[in-house]
Amino acid sequence: MRVGFAGTPTFAATALESILAAGFAVPLVLTQPDRPHGRGMRQEPGPVKILALGRGLSVAQPPRLKREPEWAPIVATPLDVLVVAAYGLIVPPAILDWPRYGCINIHASLLPRWRGAAPIERALLAGDRETGISIMRMDEGLDTGPVIVRHPVPIEARETAGSLRDKLARVGARAIVEVLAELHREGRLVATPQTDATATYAAKIGREAEQLDWNADAKALDRAVRALDPTPGAGTGLGGTALKIWKALPLSGRFGAPGAVVRADASGIVVACGEGALMITEMQRAGGRRMSAAAFLAGHPVAVGARFGMTNG
Repeated sequence: MRVGFAGTPTFAATALESILAAGFAVPLVLTQPDRPHGRGMRQEPGPVKILALGRGLSVAQPPRLKREPEWAPIVATPLDVLVVAAYGLIVPPAILDWPRYGCINIHASLLPRWRGAAPIERALLAGDRETGISIMRMDEGLDTGPVIVRHPVPIEARETAGSLRDKLARVGARAIVEVLAELHREGRLVATPQTDATATYAAKIGREAEQLDWNADAKALDRAVRALDPTPGAGTGLGGTALKIWKALPLSGRFGAPGAVVRADASGIVVACGEGALMITEMQRAGGRRMSAAAFLAGHPVAVGARFGMTNG
Protein backbone atom coordinates (compact mmCIF):
# COMPACT_ATOMS: atom_id res chain seq x y z
CA MET A 1 0.00 0.00 0.00
CA ARG A 2 1.38 3.38 -1.05
CA VAL A 3 1.27 5.75 1.95
CA GLY A 4 2.02 9.43 1.41
CA PHE A 5 2.92 11.55 4.43
CA ALA A 6 2.49 15.26 5.20
CA GLY A 7 3.97 16.75 8.37
CA THR A 8 6.72 18.99 9.69
CA PRO A 9 7.70 18.90 13.42
CA THR A 10 8.91 16.16 15.75
CA PHE A 11 5.33 15.10 16.55
CA ALA A 12 4.89 14.20 12.88
CA ALA A 13 8.36 12.66 12.50
CA THR A 14 7.52 10.19 15.28
CA ALA A 15 4.54 8.99 13.24
CA LEU A 16 6.52 8.79 10.00
CA GLU A 17 9.22 6.71 11.66
CA SER A 18 6.57 4.30 12.97
CA ILE A 19 4.99 4.00 9.52
CA LEU A 20 8.36 3.21 7.96
CA ALA A 21 9.22 0.72 10.71
CA ALA A 22 5.95 -1.09 9.98
CA GLY A 23 7.12 -1.65 6.42
CA PHE A 24 4.75 0.61 4.52
CA ALA A 25 6.00 2.11 1.26
CA VAL A 26 6.17 5.92 1.43
CA PRO A 27 6.68 7.24 -2.11
CA LEU A 28 6.30 10.94 -1.19
CA VAL A 29 6.67 13.18 1.87
CA LEU A 30 5.25 16.71 2.03
CA THR A 31 6.70 19.10 4.58
CA GLN A 32 6.92 22.85 5.06
CA PRO A 33 9.81 24.87 3.58
CA ASP A 34 12.98 25.22 5.64
CA ARG A 35 12.74 27.99 8.25
CA PRO A 36 15.34 30.34 9.78
CA HIS A 37 16.52 29.25 13.24
CA GLY A 38 19.03 30.34 15.85
CA ARG A 39 20.91 33.57 16.27
CA GLY A 40 22.31 33.33 12.77
CA MET A 41 18.81 32.76 11.34
CA ARG A 42 20.11 30.05 9.03
CA GLN A 43 17.57 28.11 6.97
CA GLU A 44 17.16 24.70 8.60
CA PRO A 45 15.01 21.70 7.69
CA GLY A 46 12.31 20.41 10.01
CA PRO A 47 12.43 17.00 11.72
CA VAL A 48 10.22 15.32 9.09
CA LYS A 49 12.47 16.44 6.24
CA ILE A 50 15.60 15.31 8.08
CA LEU A 51 14.09 11.87 8.68
CA ALA A 52 12.73 11.54 5.14
CA LEU A 53 15.99 12.48 3.44
CA GLY A 54 17.89 10.18 5.79
CA ARG A 55 15.70 7.29 4.61
CA GLY A 56 16.07 8.23 0.94
CA LEU A 57 12.44 9.33 0.52
CA SER A 58 11.19 11.83 -2.06
CA VAL A 59 10.41 15.18 -0.39
CA ALA A 60 8.30 18.11 -1.64
CA GLN A 61 8.14 21.47 0.16
CA PRO A 62 5.48 23.68 -1.42
CA PRO A 63 5.07 27.01 0.43
CA ARG A 64 1.31 26.76 -0.06
CA LEU A 65 -1.27 24.57 -1.84
CA LYS A 66 -3.95 27.05 -2.85
CA ARG A 67 -3.49 27.11 -6.64
CA GLU A 68 -3.25 24.32 -9.21
CA PRO A 69 0.37 25.07 -10.20
CA GLU A 70 1.31 24.42 -6.56
CA TRP A 71 -0.44 21.06 -6.13
CA ALA A 72 -0.53 19.66 -9.70
CA PRO A 73 3.05 18.25 -9.60
CA ILE A 74 2.33 16.61 -6.24
CA VAL A 75 -0.84 14.73 -7.20
CA ALA A 76 0.97 13.18 -10.15
CA THR A 77 2.38 10.61 -7.69
CA PRO A 78 -0.13 7.75 -7.21
CA LEU A 79 -1.10 7.16 -3.56
CA ASP A 80 -3.48 4.86 -1.75
CA VAL A 81 -3.70 7.08 1.34
CA LEU A 82 -2.14 10.29 2.66
CA VAL A 83 -1.37 10.56 6.38
CA VAL A 84 -1.33 14.15 7.69
CA ALA A 85 0.19 15.08 11.06
CA ALA A 86 0.95 18.66 12.14
CA TYR A 87 1.65 19.64 8.54
CA GLY A 88 0.93 23.34 9.03
CA LEU A 89 -0.67 24.03 5.63
CA ILE A 90 -4.35 23.96 4.68
CA VAL A 91 -5.05 20.88 2.57
CA PRO A 92 -7.23 21.82 -0.43
CA PRO A 93 -9.91 19.60 -2.05
CA ALA A 94 -7.51 18.59 -4.81
CA ILE A 95 -5.22 16.98 -2.24
CA LEU A 96 -8.10 15.46 -0.25
CA ASP A 97 -9.34 13.72 -3.42
CA TRP A 98 -5.88 12.65 -4.58
CA PRO A 99 -5.26 9.30 -2.77
CA ARG A 100 -7.40 6.26 -3.47
CA TYR A 101 -8.65 6.07 0.14
CA GLY A 102 -8.44 9.79 0.91
CA CYS A 103 -6.51 11.57 3.65
CA ILE A 104 -6.20 10.55 7.31
CA ASN A 105 -5.20 13.01 10.04
CA ILE A 106 -3.47 12.38 13.39
CA HIS A 107 -4.97 15.02 15.69
CA ALA A 108 -3.74 15.67 19.25
CA SER A 109 -7.08 15.80 21.06
CA LEU A 110 -10.23 13.79 21.64
CA LEU A 111 -12.31 15.29 18.86
CA PRO A 112 -14.61 17.17 18.71
CA ARG A 113 -12.93 18.83 21.70
CA TRP A 114 -10.11 21.14 20.68
CA ARG A 115 -10.35 21.29 16.92
CA GLY A 116 -7.72 23.62 15.53
CA ALA A 117 -4.07 24.61 15.66
CA ALA A 118 -3.18 24.38 19.37
CA PRO A 119 -5.05 21.46 20.97
CA ILE A 120 -2.25 20.55 23.40
CA GLU A 121 -1.77 24.07 24.71
CA ARG A 122 -5.52 24.71 24.98
CA ALA A 123 -6.12 21.49 26.90
CA LEU A 124 -3.50 22.53 29.46
CA LEU A 125 -4.75 26.11 29.69
CA ALA A 126 -8.27 24.86 30.32
CA GLY A 127 -7.14 22.52 33.07
CA ASP A 128 -8.35 19.39 31.27
CA ARG A 129 -7.48 16.16 33.04
CA GLU A 130 -7.59 14.07 29.88
CA THR A 131 -6.82 14.52 26.22
CA GLY A 132 -5.74 12.03 23.57
CA ILE A 133 -5.24 11.17 19.93
CA SER A 134 -7.94 11.07 17.28
CA ILE A 135 -7.36 9.44 13.90
CA MET A 136 -9.87 11.04 11.55
CA ARG A 137 -10.80 11.03 7.89
CA MET A 138 -10.15 14.52 6.56
CA ASP A 139 -12.77 16.68 4.89
CA GLU A 140 -12.82 20.35 3.89
CA GLY A 141 -13.61 21.56 7.41
CA LEU A 142 -11.17 22.33 10.22
CA ASP A 143 -10.75 18.97 11.98
CA THR A 144 -14.43 18.22 11.34
CA GLY A 145 -14.11 14.86 9.57
CA PRO A 146 -15.45 11.57 10.93
CA VAL A 147 -13.31 9.88 13.57
CA ILE A 148 -11.88 6.41 12.96
CA VAL A 149 -10.47 5.85 16.45
CA ARG A 150 -9.77 7.77 19.67
CA HIS A 151 -7.08 6.97 22.24
CA PRO A 152 -7.46 8.80 25.60
CA VAL A 153 -4.31 10.03 27.39
CA PRO A 154 -4.37 11.37 30.99
CA ILE A 155 -2.86 14.79 31.68
CA GLU A 156 -0.54 14.58 34.69
CA ALA A 157 -0.56 17.22 37.43
CA ARG A 158 2.68 18.98 36.37
CA GLU A 159 2.43 18.24 32.66
CA THR A 160 3.99 20.69 30.20
CA ALA A 161 3.11 21.09 26.54
CA GLY A 162 6.44 19.45 25.71
CA SER A 163 5.95 16.37 27.88
CA LEU A 164 2.34 15.96 26.77
CA ARG A 165 3.25 16.35 23.11
CA ASP A 166 5.86 13.61 23.44
CA LYS A 167 3.33 11.22 24.99
CA LEU A 168 0.71 12.01 22.36
CA ALA A 169 3.26 11.59 19.57
CA ARG A 170 4.02 8.04 20.73
CA VAL A 171 0.32 7.19 21.03
CA GLY A 172 -0.39 8.70 17.62
CA ALA A 173 2.46 6.77 16.02
CA ARG A 174 1.10 3.47 17.30
CA ALA A 175 -2.48 4.37 16.40
CA ILE A 176 -1.78 5.34 12.80
CA VAL A 177 0.08 2.07 12.13
CA GLU A 178 -2.89 0.12 13.48
CA VAL A 179 -5.29 2.09 11.26
CA LEU A 180 -3.11 1.65 8.18
CA ALA A 181 -2.83 -2.07 8.86
CA GLU A 182 -6.63 -2.29 9.05
CA LEU A 183 -7.01 -0.34 5.82
CA HIS A 184 -4.50 -2.61 4.11
CA ARG A 185 -6.25 -5.72 5.43
CA GLU A 186 -9.90 -4.69 4.97
CA GLY A 187 -9.73 -2.18 2.12
CA ARG A 188 -11.94 0.19 4.11
CA LEU A 189 -12.19 2.08 7.39
CA VAL A 190 -15.24 2.67 9.56
CA ALA A 191 -15.51 6.27 10.81
CA THR A 192 -18.07 7.96 13.07
CA PRO A 193 -19.24 11.55 12.40
CA GLN A 194 -18.37 14.11 15.04
CA THR A 195 -21.00 15.88 17.14
CA ASP A 196 -20.64 19.55 16.24
CA ALA A 197 -22.71 20.68 19.23
CA THR A 198 -19.95 19.65 21.65
CA ALA A 199 -17.02 20.95 19.60
CA THR A 200 -14.49 23.42 21.02
CA TYR A 201 -11.88 25.40 19.09
CA ALA A 202 -8.16 25.42 19.90
CA ALA A 203 -7.08 28.79 18.55
CA LYS A 204 -3.42 29.36 17.77
CA ILE A 205 -1.45 30.91 20.65
CA GLY A 206 -0.95 34.58 19.75
CA ARG A 207 1.55 37.07 21.14
CA GLU A 208 -0.94 38.48 23.63
CA ALA A 209 -1.65 35.02 25.03
CA GLU A 210 2.08 34.53 25.64
CA GLN A 211 2.08 37.28 28.29
CA LEU A 212 1.17 36.42 31.87
CA ASP A 213 -1.69 38.50 33.29
CA TRP A 214 -0.94 38.78 37.00
CA ASN A 215 -4.58 39.70 37.69
CA ALA A 216 -5.48 36.09 36.91
CA ASP A 217 -5.74 33.25 39.41
CA ALA A 218 -2.40 31.66 40.37
CA LYS A 219 -3.59 28.23 39.24
CA ALA A 220 -4.47 29.62 35.80
CA LEU A 221 -1.04 31.26 35.55
CA ASP A 222 0.64 28.00 36.53
CA ARG A 223 -1.27 26.25 33.72
CA ALA A 224 -0.16 28.99 31.31
CA VAL A 225 3.51 28.53 32.23
CA ARG A 226 3.25 24.80 31.57
CA ALA A 227 1.18 25.22 28.41
CA LEU A 228 3.79 27.57 26.90
CA ASP A 229 6.76 25.29 27.69
CA PRO A 230 8.88 24.66 25.60
CA THR A 231 7.62 27.26 23.13
CA PRO A 232 7.07 30.17 23.06
CA GLY A 233 7.52 30.46 26.83
CA ALA A 234 5.39 32.48 29.26
CA GLY A 235 6.39 36.13 29.02
CA THR A 236 6.41 38.94 31.56
CA GLY A 237 8.49 41.96 32.44
CA LEU A 238 10.38 43.26 35.46
CA GLY A 239 11.83 46.77 35.62
CA GLY A 240 11.70 47.10 31.84
CA THR A 241 13.43 43.75 31.26
CA ALA A 242 11.62 41.06 29.28
CA LEU A 243 11.57 37.67 30.98
CA LYS A 244 10.38 34.14 30.30
CA ILE A 245 8.98 32.10 33.17
CA TRP A 246 9.68 28.38 32.74
CA LYS A 247 8.83 26.78 36.07
CA ALA A 248 6.54 27.95 38.84
CA LEU A 249 4.22 26.68 41.55
CA PRO A 250 0.84 28.15 42.54
CA LEU A 251 0.33 29.16 46.18
CA SER A 252 -2.99 29.75 47.91
CA GLY A 253 -3.78 32.65 50.22
CA ARG A 254 -3.79 36.46 50.12
CA PHE A 255 -0.58 38.12 48.97
CA GLY A 256 -1.35 41.72 47.98
CA ALA A 257 -1.44 43.63 44.71
CA PRO A 258 -1.21 41.48 41.56
CA GLY A 259 2.30 41.46 40.11
CA ALA A 260 4.00 42.54 43.35
CA VAL A 261 6.97 40.56 44.66
CA VAL A 262 6.25 39.38 48.20
CA ARG A 263 9.34 37.22 48.67
CA ALA A 264 12.58 36.63 46.75
CA ASP A 265 15.08 34.09 48.05
CA ALA A 266 16.86 30.88 47.07
CA SER A 267 13.58 28.93 47.07
CA GLY A 268 12.03 31.20 44.44
CA ILE A 269 10.41 34.54 43.68
CA VAL A 270 6.85 34.75 45.01
CA VAL A 271 4.63 37.07 42.97
CA ALA A 272 1.10 38.01 44.04
CA CYS A 273 -1.71 37.18 41.63
CA GLY A 274 -5.36 38.12 41.38
CA GLU A 275 -5.96 35.15 43.62
CA GLY A 276 -3.08 33.37 45.35
CA ALA A 277 0.55 33.75 44.27
CA LEU A 278 3.00 32.18 41.86
CA MET A 279 6.40 31.04 43.12
CA ILE A 280 8.81 31.30 40.18
CA THR A 281 11.59 28.71 40.32
CA GLU A 282 13.07 28.89 36.80
CA MET A 283 13.29 31.88 34.46
CA GLN A 284 15.23 33.51 31.63
CA ARG A 285 16.23 37.04 30.64
CA ALA A 286 15.82 38.03 26.99
CA GLY A 287 18.87 36.74 25.12
CA GLY A 288 20.08 34.80 28.16
CA ARG A 289 19.84 31.19 29.26
CA ARG A 290 17.30 29.41 31.41
CA MET A 291 18.33 29.43 35.08
CA SER A 292 16.96 28.78 38.54
CA ALA A 293 15.42 31.69 40.40
CA ALA A 294 18.30 31.44 42.90
CA ALA A 295 20.86 31.85 40.11
CA PHE A 296 18.88 34.74 38.65
CA LEU A 297 18.74 36.53 42.01
CA ALA A 298 22.51 36.10 42.47
CA GLY A 299 23.10 38.34 39.47
CA HIS A 300 19.91 40.38 39.46
CA PRO A 301 18.58 41.09 42.97
CA VAL A 302 14.81 41.59 43.14
CA ALA A 303 13.40 43.71 45.96
CA VAL A 304 10.18 42.93 47.79
CA GLY A 305 7.55 45.22 46.33
CA ALA A 306 9.01 45.21 42.80
CA ARG A 307 6.34 44.72 40.16
CA PHE A 308 6.11 42.12 37.43
CA GLY A 309 4.02 43.08 34.43
CA MET A 310 3.42 42.70 30.74
CA THR A 311 6.03 43.87 28.24
CA ASN A 312 5.54 45.52 24.87
CA GLY A 313 7.97 43.13 23.19
